[in-house]
Amino acid sequence: MTHQITTPEDDEDRSERIPTTLRLLTLLEEVVRRGGPVTPTELTGTTDLPKATLHRLFQTLEAEGYLQREPDGRAYSVGPRTRSLAVATMSSMRMRTPRLAIMRALAKDIGETCNFAIPDREAMVYLDRVETEWPLRVQFSVGAQVPFYCTAGGKIYLSTLSNLRLDSYLRNADLVQMTPNTITDPDALRAEISKIREQGFAVDNEEFLEGVIAFAMPLRDQYGRMPATIAFQGPTQRISIEQGYTHLPRLKRAADELSALL
Repeated sequence: MTHQITTPEDDEDRSERIPTTLRLLTLLEEVVRRGGPVTPTELTGTTDLPKATLHRLFQTLEAEGYLQREPDGRAYSVGPRTRSLAVATMSSMRMRTPRLAIMRALAKDIGETCNFAIPDREAMVYLDRVETEWPLRVQFSVGAQVPFYCTAGGKIYLSTLSNLRLDSYLRNADLVQMTPNTITDPDALRAEISKIREQGFAVDNEEFLEGVIAFAMPLRDQYGRMPATIAFQGPTQRISIEQGYTHLPRLKRAADELSALL
């Protein structure tokens, strides 16, 4: 039996036979799949690319804005162009048409405004909204940004962070008192996030806007990650917190249907 010995030069030659565009896309796909900051060294065992090639590809993606370097100078995470591409993809008509149909059915059954939001680096961004037919309603335009710490969808996102990243966020975030109910104490917010992790949904009890409540649930992709949230909200003159809880099964069904689209 003979054994073929490979050298770094052989690996380099084999990697160079893969088109550069495909190598870049494969690398970007792997970073996105991991869902957090990653170093080139961490990918040497999963991409079949030599370390020198990986560093060069990371630098190219960083220069073009598809990746951005973390403060430690070693790890990379998705950059603004990748986030814009994700938003554009989720906003494409072929995805948006069935999504809006699900949201309209949800809004009709609950009788309140529904929104579909995704996390950005600093806030949740409304990607789609279906307004209720009631004259009294909460209006936000598509593209509007709302804080993580005091909205239902934002707190759902925080619940998906590791304890290390959540602690870092709580230490550094400016937890502004938006209403009398806003949770601004880091320990209290940490306890709230722990509760959300257990129950699988989040409640905004007049924490962002006085007189407005909201309930949100996460969507899950094939890797179990949360790319977006679905929520409903309404004024307390028309819907109470107690009434909101009765709509959770219907919200869960919509979240499952939207997750299936992913």
